[in-house]
Amino acid sequence: VQLQASGGGLEQAGGSLRLSCAVSGSISSINVMGWYRQTPGKQRELVATIRRSGSTNYADSVKDRFSISRDNAKNTVYLYLQMNSLKPEDTAVYYCHSITGPPIFFNYWGQGTQVTVSS
Repeated sequence: VQLQASGGGLEQAGGSLRLSCAVSGSISSINVMGWYRQTPGKQRELVATIRRSGSTNYADSVKDRFSISRDNAKNTVYLYLQMNSLKPEDTAVYYCHSITGPPIFFNYWGQGTQVTVSS
């Protein structure tokens, strides 16, 4: 499974950005996909996930502001993160992620895209 993230950039507080991630390869084996973010000196943290069933989960800090979705094409799945009402504390490198399986579970990461929110 290969993941290619894009869409980061610089935005003012209160603005919006949409991140995209093109997921290719053994997409039929993907169980869950999501977005994580990381700032220097901190651990990578969960932002949002979407399961094969379509159910979603969000970190409390982004609930009601961010929305995760996916679009299934023939050989590629496009994963999105719509980020509204951005705050300076949303500044981070954002990574798309997927898990394949069962019976054996594997984690896959995209390369990360920088999001910077100015106050």
